[in-house]
Amino acid sequence: MRRGYARAEERNAAVRAGLRPIGPTERPAALTVAVALATALAVGNLAAYVAGVEVDGRRPGVGGVLFFALLMLSAAWGMWRRHYWAVLGFEALLGITIGIAGLSLLVASNVSALVLCAVILVGGGVLFWKLIRVMARIQASHRLS
Repeated sequence: MRRGYARAEERNAAVRAGLRPIGPTERPAALTVAVALATALAVGNLAAYVAGVEVDGRRPGVGGVLFFALLMLSAAWGMWRRHYWAVLGFEALLGITIGIAGLSLLVASNVSALVLCAVILVGGGVLFWKLIRVMARIQASHRLS
C-alpha cells in the first residue's frame, strides 16, 4: 500500500513541477468561459424574474433570486481576479449541477429534456475538467509569491 502511495505521490510531484504558474494578467479560456457563464446565469435569472417568469406556476421568491445572482456575480468577479476560492466554489456548484443533470436523465420524459441534460453533462463536465488545471496553475503562482 505504501509503495503505491509513494508512486502516486511521485507522479503528482512531477505534474506539479511541470505546471506553469498563471501569469498576473493571464486568463485561460476555461476561466473566461466560467466567468461568462456565471455572469450570464446571474443576469439571466434577474431578467427572468423581472419579466415575470413562473416556475411550476409560481413566481420564485425575490430573496432566492437575488441571493443566487449575488453568488454568481461574486463568483464571476473572484474568478476574473484569479482567486482560487472563487474557482473552487464555482467548481463545487458545477459539480452539483452535473450530478443533478445526471440524475435528471433517469426521469427525463421527452427528447428536449434528454438533450438539455446531455448538454449540461458534457459541457459542464468539460468545463469542470479544464478548471481543475486552472486551479492548479493558480496554486502554483501563489506558491511562488
